[in-house]
Parts: sequence; C-alpha cells; structure tokens
Amino acid sequence: MNTVIEAALEAGETVMEIYNKDFDVEYKEDDSPLTIADQHANQLITDVLNRAFPDIPVLSEEGQPLSYEERAAWNTFFLVDPLDGTKEFIKKNGEFTVNIARVENGRPVFGVIYAPALDLLYIGDQEKGAVKVENAAALKKDTSDWYHAGVKLPLSSDFEDTIRVIASRSHMSKETKEFIDQLKSTGEQVETVSTGSSLKLCLIAEGNAQFYPRFAPTMEWDTGAGQAIVEAAGGSVRIAGTDETLNYNKKDLHNPWFLAETGEE
Repeated sequence: MNTVIEAALEAGETVMEIYNKDFDVEYKEDDSPLTIADQHANQLITDVLNRAFPDIPVLSEEGQPLSYEERAAWNTFFLVDPLDGTKEFIKKNGEFTVNIARVENGRPVFGVIYAPALDLLYIGDQEKGAVKVENAAALKKDTSDWYHAGVKLPLSSDFEDTIRVIASRSHMSKETKEFIDQLKSTGEQVETVSTGSSLKLCLIAEGNAQFYPRFAPTMEWDTGAGQAIVEAAGGSVRIAGTDETLNYNKKDLHNPWFLAETGEE
C-alpha cells in the first residue's frame, strides 16, 4: 500500500513542477488533451509499480494500448490515470489528480487519489476503509501509517432538507440535467456542486454530496481508484438504472453510465 501511495505522491511532485511552468498541449486522436505532465507521471508510476510488483500488470491511460486478448487472463492488475483532469490542469484551477487502483477479479479493491495542487490524498481499501489526508506532501517523510494520518470517511454531514448532486463542470450532459430536474420535481431542494476530475468521487466518499450521476463518457482508469474509495467509505458506484456494480477489465474499456451514491445516511 505504501509503495502505491508514494508513487502517487512522487507523480504529483512531477506534475506540479510542470504545472508551475509554461507547457505545450498536444491532442490525441480522440481530441483529448495531452501534456508532458501526463507522460512523465505515467513513466514514473509505471516504473515504480513494475519494480515493486513485477508479476502484476499495469493498465494506464498513457501506456501502450493493450488488446482484450492480452488482458483477458488478468485476475489482478493496476489501473492508472497518471493525470486525471488534464483539462483542469491546462486551466490551472488545481482540480486534477493522480489515480492508481488495484483491481482484482474485475473489482477495484484498493485505490489512491492524490490532488497535488490541493495536497489532498484519498485512500480506500476494502478491508481497512477510506481516509482523507491533508498536507500529504509534508507527511510523506514522517509517516508509514497513512490510515492514522488521515480522517476516516465518510465525514459526518448534515444536509438538512437539501439534496446535493455533483455535476461535472466540463461534461454536464442533458441526461444529468434531467436527473437533477427529476429530483427537484419531487419537491426536494437540490444543490448542485461542481468540481473537476476524480475529485467528484472523492466528494461522494467524504459524504459531502449524496449523488454523482455520470451520464456521459468515461474510461475505466477515470473511475477505478475513485470507486475503490467510495466503496471503502460505504458508498456505491452502480451502472445507471441497475443494482449492478461497475466492473473492470471489460473488452471495451469505456464505462457505461453510472450513479455514485454516498454511504452517509
């Protein structure tokens, strides 16, 4: 666990070195942005994981494309998004993260999300639960027990008579608006919260919002670490309109639409 956390923190340092300078932006075939920060963070994380866990494969957004035939026999693997929220990184609003998940038999069982500009670290383990660690960079040299360094999730939240729904700032869809409108039609007071990258799932894990409907495209590496943290905090991430949990290492790495809910009553 500590090796994965340290890899995320070190990648965050690398990302911030580039964030604080001028940098060029390239565009991939799907028109999504790519920076040198994505590439450097990917190389660092991949190198650390390959050295520490040579028998566990790594699937990364910025790694070499792998066919389903190559992945089909994987029971355990690391799922990496070295810079989630590249658009937020380019905008320099601080709402970007480093995501690493360990997936076993199609389920994310451990996840780390580090927001380097905010110096916030989220950790989720299916056995140990979930924690949020503030000022993580400063603690890096002084702690080996991140669970004692953090605050247990979910936090105690008092929504009174308000429902809080997380909506993507960059990817608000018509269907998400309809979900919010449906809640409002029942007479409930609905507050919309916006943030970037996988921080949306972290807010659900914290208990700072009840719902995160994602009725727009995502990839497995966008959600794996966040789902591990949400579930470790007692919440859920299910395929929209079903009771089926989002699963991983599918033939098609695109996620179906999903609804994340907090475990906080």
